[in-house]
Amino acid sequence: MQPYFYSVSEFIAMGKHGVFVWSCWAITVGVMLAFIIYSRRQRQALIKQLTIQQARQAQRTAKSPKPATKQPM
Repeated sequence: MQPYFYSVSEFIAMGKHGVFVWSCWAITVGVMLAFIIYSRRQRQALIKQLTIQQARQAQRTAKSPKPATKQPM
């Protein structure tokens, strides 16, 4: 079995297609990282928003008087 690339510089050059290959890799990895970061920030924002909403709901229920129950006749 013979190796296709005999040195690291040949591997990076990829037979003169290295610029295209490595730029595609870089773009793909960049987009994936951006998506991960965006998703994490959106999740954190949603959790914060839900926490605020729950606190407001708890405040409303604590302030509002309980409705009077009807006495059976």
